[in-house]
Amino acid sequence: MTRRQLAEDQWKFVELYLPIGGFGLYPERLREQFEGVIRRFRSGAQWRDVPCEFGPWPTDYGRFRVWRDAGVFTTLLECLIGEAAA
Repeated sequence: MTRRQLAEDQWKFVELYLPIGGFGLYPERLREQFEGVIRRFRSGAQWRDVPCEFGPWPTDYGRFRVWRDAGVFTTLLECLIGEAAA
């Protein structure tokens, strides 16, 4: 399995848990925005320092807040723990 295939498999798992809005470019840019949020926390950077390849930082921050409030990260963690235990 190549790194790209692994990344695709991981994305397919994560994508199932992200709420999708019915407006804007949200569905098309969803992966970029999620990766921007993850990049921000992995690097410890400020939101304003997230590279523009992930979209505008206010959008990434806004998506993070929506996902946090919806319990997406908690659900993802619980599902990953469940899969690891299986």
